[in-house]
Formats: sequence, structure tokens, C-alpha cells
Amino acid sequence: MPKREIINPFNQAIIAKLDDATEEEARAAVLAARAAFDAGEWPQWTGPRRAALLRRVAELLVRNKSDLARWETVDTGKTIVESEIDIDDVVSVFRYYAGLAEQDHTRTVDVGPNVVSKVVYEPVGVCVLITPWNYPLLQASWKIAPALAAGNTMVVKPSEVTPMTTIKLVELIEEAGVPAGVVNLVLGAGPEVGPVLTSAPEVDLVSFTGGLSTGQSIMRAAADTVKKIALELGGKNPNIVFADAPFEAAVDHALTGVFLHAGQVCSAGTRLIVHADLHDEFVAELVRRAETIQLGNGLAPDSRSGPLVSAEHRAKVERHVAQAIVEGATLLTGGRRPDDPNLAAGFFYLPTIFDNCRRDMSIVQEETFGPILTVETFTEEDEAVALGNDTDYGLAGAVWTADRERGRRVAGRLRHGTVWINDFGPYVPQAEWGGFKRSGIGRELGPSGLAEYQEAKHVYENTDPQPENWFA
Repeated sequence: MPKREIINPFNQAIIAKLDDATEEEARAAVLAARAAFDAGEWPQWTGPRRAALLRRVAELLVRNKSDLARWETVDTGKTIVESEIDIDDVVSVFRYYAGLAEQDHTRTVDVGPNVVSKVVYEPVGVCVLITPWNYPLLQASWKIAPALAAGNTMVVKPSEVTPMTTIKLVELIEEAGVPAGVVNLVLGAGPEVGPVLTSAPEVDLVSFTGGLSTGQSIMRAAADTVKKIALELGGKNPNIVFADAPFEAAVDHALTGVFLHAGQVCSAGTRLIVHADLHDEFVAELVRRAETIQLGNGLAPDSRSGPLVSAEHRAKVERHVAQAIVEGATLLTGGRRPDDPNLAAGFFYLPTIFDNCRRDMSIVQEETFGPILTVETFTEEDEAVALGNDTDYGLAGAVWTADRERGRRVAGRLRHGTVWINDFGPYVPQAEWGGFKRSGIGRELGPSGLAEYQEAKHVYENTDPQPENWFA
């Protein structure tokens, strides 16, 4: 079998050649995880011992930060600054779940005399963790850290497009001392090895981050064996700006919210919903600043945005742009590849802004996953909320206003898993992340992120058993 070539999207240079797993090898990984859970030492590890392992992984991530950040940049195309921030966030995730792992989550239920009634939390078992290409290391940590903290074994399958830092992370977990068979890595394309993993009867849980159609397929595959599933399936995220919003901050965050990592972010603020009274000034400034964004090699210190991840993905973005023009959206800037010959070898696409967008346009409803901003206007609060909720997705959104009461009121009405008020994009390991509607099922991060990988068991002990004589 020919090796898969992993390329740098900046210049298409080959950075690695890897062997894809066969179906037999994927099956073997599942069986190894099953054996490690059922008969290995790992289930006997105490919570504090698992916590020590997670903290050791965090230490190793810090030690290898520069190397990991460089791999993340040459693999995904994002800027080195973004990659370094990602590594710091991954460290925080492992440390957070180390703290949860060492806590006793047992809950005592007061039933009455002569009864000890407790709810204990045990690992689900064997978990299949499938991660996306845009934030490969970060998304892997959101799954691996809580799965380990809960005491599960796992099979990790990164995207075949950007697998390099996941490979490095698994090596660091092994260096930290995880027992054999607990963390298993499977490389390869989803259509080839994915069904082997998601349909295996030995698997107890599947956690997937990626596209809606793949998530739906995983739900179908998991149904036969009634597996637990956790799905994060993207978003079409509104950024609502009222006329009294702090102008400079709102413009700055609107740009970052949609053009960071070339728009390849599930929570990107791709839908600007701006008050009609502010529209002209706000959009004009967005266009001016968007046209100054420095595209370039992610390793170059002056680059502010890198390329798209692949030729195939850029072609998809180009189709979205072409369809928007057909449907009547007004192209204000971008909408094409850059002219700079120094960028010709990479998969670059200019920051793109469309005005006069309507809620029935595909560019407004479909997740483009590229550097594309659509602009809609409103005049009343109810209209802004209706527009913000008019999407099949429900991952994230934001509201900008100087009126704190209105900000909280609108945030409460938006049907999205994360809502920022006068900000866009931050998250913390302690707070849950996930979506409403077609954005997915379940939550990552926070205590709920640990609970996804646990089963609750009620242990009821009668300390003074007596005959009931029901059938005496």
C-alpha cells in the first residue's frame, strides 16, 4: 500500500509519509483497547494515580511546546502564534481533568436507617475518539484528557489530513507511563477505517468532531449496538451588533471571529447581524481592515492568516462564493485567490465579505468553513434574535451592546451552546462546550465533559436484611 503524503498547505511540501491502517489493524486496535479495559491494570488505577499521569502529560507538552507548535503550523497552515496558544490550551485541559480525576465524585443518597445508598461513577469502557483537521491537537485533548481521567481505554483516529501532532501527543502519553493498550492510534481516511471503529460491538462510546453528514452516519452505525455518542458537528454562528456597541472592540472581534485560521473554525462568527443604523460605517471599516490582513507562511512572524488546509477545501469555499453571487449577495471584498506570486503554491483565499445577504441564501445557511463573512441587518431586538436563531445549527453566537440588560436578555434567547456578550471566541476548560440542534449531542470540557465518559451506578446496601414475607 502506498504511503499517505502529509503536506504543508503553505507550499505543498511533503512533511511526512505515513502508512494508513488497514481494516484489520483498526480492528486490532479496538480489541487491544477492549483487552486493556477488561483484563489490564488500568481499571485498577486510582483517580489520584490517573491524575498524576495527566499532569505528567501536561509537563511533557510544556517541554515539547516549540516542536509541537511547529508541527501544528506546517500541518494545518495556521500561524505559529495560534499554534503556540493551542499548546498552552491543551496543557490547561490536561491539568483541569487531572484535578477532576483525583476528586471523589461519589454521591450518597439518604434513604433511611439500615441502608447505605451511593451513586458511583465508573468509566464507560472502550472509546473511539475521532478528531477534525482544523484543531487537531486541541480537539484531541478535549477527548483524550477526560477519557483518561474517567479511566477509559481508547482508539484515537485523527484526520488523515493533519495527523502529525496527534501522533506526537500519543507518544508523550506513552512516555508519561500509560499502560499498553490504553491509548491506541489508528491512521487513515474516515471512509476506510471509520466504520470499522464506530460499528465494532466492543466499543462502548464514540466521540466525533466534524461535519454533519459524517456525524449522522456515525449515529446510524452506533445504533445497532446502542453505543453512547458525543457529537460536535459545526455551526453557523451569528455575531449580533447593536447600534450602541463599543465600535472599535466590535469591529476588531468581528474580524478575528471570522478570519482567524482562515475561517476554518467551527465557532467562527460567519454571520454578522448588524443594526441598520450602524451598518454602513461598521461594514466599511470591516472591509478596510480585511483588505490589510497579511496572508503568508504560518511560520513567518508577520503572517496574520495562513492558507486553507487543502486544494479540495479551497475548491469547496470557491463553490460557496460562486453560489452566493448567483443568489444575489453583494461581494464587497475578496472572493478570489490572492495575486501575490509568493502565495501561489499554497491554498490561499482572500478574506471575503458579502453584503445584502438574506436568510434564505445558502451562503447564510450552510457552513462554509472558510474566510467568508455574510452581512445581514436588523432594526428591532426581536428581529435580531430571530435572525440569530434562524439556522439548523446552534453552536455559538455573540451579542454586542452597551446595554448590559439587553445583552443578557438576548443571550438568554439565543439557541446556541455558547454565547458571548461583548466578546467573541474565548473558552475555558472549566466551562462546557457543545451545541444545540444539529450542532451536536453532548458536551466537551467542564464537568459534563468528564461525565460523557462515565456511567452512573447506584449501589444500594441493606445493612440489616430481614425477610419481607411477600409470598409467605
